[in-house]
Amino acid sequence: MTVYLVGAGPGDPGLLTRRGAELLARATTVVHDRLVEPGVLALARPGARLVDVGKRGDGGPSARQADINRLLVEAGRDEAVVVRLKGGDPFVLGRGGEEALALSAAGVAYEVVPGVSAAFGAPAAAGVPVTHRLVASAVVVLSGHDLEAGGSAETERDWGLLGASSATLVVLMGAGARERVAERLLRAGRPAATPVAVVERASTPRQATTRTTLGELAATPVASPATIVVGAVAGLRLAGYEDRPLAGRTVVVTRAADQAGALAAALGEAGAAVHLLATRATAGAADGGAALRAALRRAADFSWVVVASPNAVAALFAELRDARALGGLQVAAAGPGTAAALAVRGVRADLVGEPGEGRGAAAALVGRFPRHAGPGPVGVLLPRAAGGRPELAGGLAALGWRVEAVDAYRSVPATADPASLAALERADAVCFASPSAVEGFLGAAGAGRLPPVVVTIGPTTTAAAARLGIAVTAEAATPDDGAVVAALVGVLGRVP
Repeated sequence: MTVYLVGAGPGDPGLLTRRGAELLARATTVVHDRLVEPGVLALARPGARLVDVGKRGDGGPSARQADINRLLVEAGRDEAVVVRLKGGDPFVLGRGGEEALALSAAGVAYEVVPGVSAAFGAPAAAGVPVTHRLVASAVVVLSGHDLEAGGSAETERDWGLLGASSATLVVLMGAGARERVAERLLRAGRPAATPVAVVERASTPRQATTRTTLGELAATPVASPATIVVGAVAGLRLAGYEDRPLAGRTVVVTRAADQAGALAAALGEAGAAVHLLATRATAGAADGGAALRAALRRAADFSWVVVASPNAVAALFAELRDARALGGLQVAAAGPGTAAALAVRGVRADLVGEPGEGRGAAAALVGRFPRHAGPGPVGVLLPRAAGGRPELAGGLAALGWRVEAVDAYRSVPATADPASLAALERADAVCFASPSAVEGFLGAAGAGRLPPVVVTIGPTTTAAAARLGIAVTAEAATPDDGAVVAALVGVLGRVP
């Protein structure tokens, strides 16, 4: 039974250590700070108890440190893995030392998992190096919560040293203390023209950096959480999170959470805040897969298995269990995304459609598919969504193949919660990856909630949107996540 004091980093889930992520995936209880990003908490084990013990700097209700210590001791005695998730690094102005001492005194085993401190992560995310050989060779980290208007002679002496030093000063939890920071440093001799960078919500899609001077800091609007950097390095402007092409943009992805991972990650890499709105859900075939199982038992009747989507791949392998069962068949994928889904399951597609230039996935695959000229069975097995469009089956039949289209899964409406619908008001763009996603969005939210920019994954989805009266801003050049992001950048991206 162990309590793990884990540093959550400055915000970006990608900056969490591998050790921290592994422990989150195992923990039965996660005791976390208020400002830990939802994306980090999402890495917790499904069903884990999440306990918010964050302290507030605005006078709101805050957990007492003694109560937090008691909670950790009790949980540590009863549970195998307890994670105390702390913003930044547990031992950098985060009371991790106090919690470790409390656990030690109670005889509860603990381990410290370091994290990226906001003292260094926040400036880096804003393009500010806290040291530079020609500018500053030392860094002092301060806590804004501990600053007082008065102070002893010893305190004034310390501030006098800071005023005379060329060291970079990094103030954590400094939003409410900025006036006192400025007053003390100016009084201690730091010039009013000293550069200052204030980084709010560092390393998240909501990051905002304000450049000012020490003389203007007190009057500069600052929202918590914020990290304040004082010194010559704050005048340097290197590339940071806010220079990503979709920084500050919110993009709605109309996919279920379990299918949006790659696109959400790609959008996050480009700097966007991603909001998931599942308009459709995938369900099993109405017959429980009986028709697909029966077809697979007649594998000798087919020369090809053709899959048109990652959902079709998942449905196929739910019945196959083992890729070796396809050993005697050739396999075709409608596009790169479907081919990737096959590859994950150990199958390399013999033929992959290359959508683009106005052709959807079905037309692209048919354009590359061979005519049946024998020898071998004339059959093609096509596992697809119930009620799937006829273009692919019809195109293959025109090439001389006998196509057996089997309902392998169903696309059903998903219920959008009120919070998800309300978030649409703040969105800059929406991505549609299928005609059913367009229909589902209109059914759940209505045309009145469409964000200003609409991007589709290909011509088939664009045509469906047009039929439903939706103006498409941009269409991905190819039906894959990277092309969707590129299309968004082309419309919303920052100019270098």
